[in-house]
Amino acid sequence: MLTATELRKAMIASAGEDESITLGEGFETTDFAELGFDSLALMETCSQLKRTHGVVIPDETLWDFVTPEELLRWVNDNISR
Repeated sequence: MLTATELRKAMIASAGEDESITLGEGFETTDFAELGFDSLALMETCSQLKRTHGVVIPDETLWDFVTPEELLRWVNDNISR
């Protein structure tokens, strides 16, 4: 099971040098756009999850996620670890 903490770490690692990205309390329910995550950052987050946790998220599914919570729910519903 992927935790919110693990997702936060992957997202921070994917943000690169953008210091405006903060993922504080309740980040899970905030839209990716409001968090400062564009499509490239979201793709990198998924790549990070694949490298660190073996999670493969299909590209066609990726674009359905609006919040980290939706991504986290999908991963935990579809990937057995």
